[in-house]
Amino acid sequence: MKILYFTSTGNSLYVAKRIGDEYYSIPKLIKEGRFDFEDEKIGIVFPSYSNGVPKIVEQFLKKVKLKSKYIFGITTYGFYAGATTRHLLEIGKRNEIEFSYINEMIMVDNYLPGFDMNKQVQGQAKKNIEENLSKIIKDIEEGKKYIKKHSIITEGFRILGEKLVYDNQFEKNFTVENNCNGCKTCEKVCPVDNIKVDKRPIFMNNCQQCLACAHNCPQRAISVKKEKSKARFINENITLKEIINSNN
Repeated sequence: MKILYFTSTGNSLYVAKRIGDEYYSIPKLIKEGRFDFEDEKIGIVFPSYSNGVPKIVEQFLKKVKLKSKYIFGITTYGFYAGATTRHLLEIGKRNEIEFSYINEMIMVDNYLPGFDMNKQVQGQAKKNIEENLSKIIKDIEEGKKYIKKHSIITEGFRILGEKLVYDNQFEKNFTVENNCNGCKTCEKVCPVDNIKVDKRPIFMNNCQQCLACAHNCPQRAISVKKEKSKARFINENITLKEIINSNN
C-alpha cells in the first residue's frame, strides 16, 4: 500500500504513517517529477484548506497516474471540513481517478488567525483522534467502499472561501520578529520553496497558507496577522526533522 501525503505541522503525516509503512510526500514528488504509482491500494492524505483540497494537492492530482483497484482519500480538519470530500471526489472525476473510499477526521486546527493553539491542544481528547483513526484504518484494511457526503450548500461556501482567501496575497500577513536568527528552518519546511533566507526570511508570491513556517520556527519569530495566540503546534508524534524531510 502506498500513501501520498501533504503535511505542514504533522497531522496528515501522522495519519499516513499509521495507515501504512510506505508513504511519500506530495511536495517532494512534485519537485522530483514523480507522478506514476501502482499498488493494490493507494491513498491520498492531506489537510482541509478553506473547506476544500489544498492547491498543491489539486496540482498533484492533475498530473498523477494511479494504477490501483482501491484508491482512498483522507482529509484532516480541525473545526469544519466543509466540502473537502466533495471537492476531492470532483477533482478525481476530472482527472480519471476513481475513489473507492473518502473520509475525514478531526484533529488540531493549526490556522493561527482562526484558533488559539493552546485551546486546540487542550481539546484534543474530546476529538477522539485515535478512536476515529483506528476505525478508518480498519475500513481501509477491509477494503470498505464509502464516500463521505457533503451537501451542495457546502460547495458554495468552499468556492466563496477560496475566492476570499486565495485571491489575496497571504504573504503580506507575515511579520518576522527581531529574535529571528536566520536558521533557515522556515525555508526548509516550506513545501513550495516560497521562502528564501538572507539573514531574515523573504516571502515570495506562491504561499500555500499552510503556516508551516510559523509553526515550525524554533524561535517563534514568525507571526501572522490577527493570530489568536503566540502558541504554536506540531503533532506530538512527529518531529521537526520529519516535516523538513517531507517538504524540503
